[in-house]
This record gives sequence, C-alpha cells and structure tokens, in this order.
Amino acid sequence: MLQFPDDPTAVARADEYMWGKSLLVAPVAEKGASTRAVYLPHGAWHDFWTGERIEGGREISRAVDLGTIPLYARAGSILPLGPVKQHVAEKSGEPLSITVYPGADASFLLYEDDGTSFHYRTGEWMGIHVNWNDSRHMLTLRLADGSRMLPPARRDIEVKVAPNGTMHRLTFAGETVEAKL
Repeated sequence: MLQFPDDPTAVARADEYMWGKSLLVAPVAEKGASTRAVYLPHGAWHDFWTGERIEGGREISRAVDLGTIPLYARAGSILPLGPVKQHVAEKSGEPLSITVYPGADASFLLYEDDGTSFHYRTGEWMGIHVNWNDSRHMLTLRLADGSRMLPPARRDIEVKVAPNGTMHRLTFAGETVEAKL
C-alpha cells in the first residue's frame, strides 16, 4: 500500500507486502499449497529465484514448495546480498555481493560503520553510492559525501546483473569506479 497507493488492487492485497522499495514478498499461508496467486503492481519484476522477468499490473500464478517463498525484485533495484554474517562483529574474507535488476535506473547507498559504537557521529562511517544507468548498462560506485574509507582500505565487490548475467569483480578504494556491465 505504501509503495503503490494509486493501485487499488495492490492496496487491497492483505497477504503480500513490500520489503523496502525493492522486494515484493508473497508468503504461502495455505497448508499443502502447490501454487500461489501473486499480484504484481505495474512495472517490470524479476522472480528472485529464477530471474524470469515479468510485466506487472496483473495477477500471476507461481508454483511453490516448502523451500521457496514467492519473492519478486522490482526492475531498477540494487540488492546487496552478501556476505552472510551472523552478527555485525563477524569478519568475512568474502567480497560484497550485489545484484542489479535491470529495467530502470537505480541507486543505493551502501552504509557501513563499526556496528557497535556511536563513532559514526564523529565521521567514522563509510557510504558508497551505487548507481545503475539502465540505458548505458553502467554501474558507478563513489564515496558518499561526508564519509570516508574505513579499514580495510579497499572493498572487493561482485556484481551480477539479473537474470543470468556474468559475475563482474570490482574493487572500490575510495575513488569513483565506472563499469559497463
């Protein structure tokens, strides 16, 4: 309802919700269900699990099982998906993983601080603006105004363009990075 207030069908759906601006979640609440009716608001959507691009503004039927909840990414979304951590203090040697869902321009602020203190108030935080230009298939990374690089001095980032794009490895060290994907 908050993301699509002018779409009466979306507003009336009490069994689906948006997780932020990018993900539509359609939980399966019926015991033994093998399919789920999902209303996709206007615009293009990508099935999170299969990558299939689907035009919205209509109801679709989605096959379901115990391991797969219907989940749809809005075209023009950037999702940071990893590495998986159990808590903020856990260290990982894995690169940051980002998936871009094409179909519209997108932007995202990747925010990072120590996760345990109030030091961000004195400038101890880092923001990376991630921008996707859909017509140019260009991804731009730049340091957010007012932030600074936090240790480690560089970030390895794996970027995938849905649905089945190849993985691109980028390194961000504080200077603007542009990559045609």
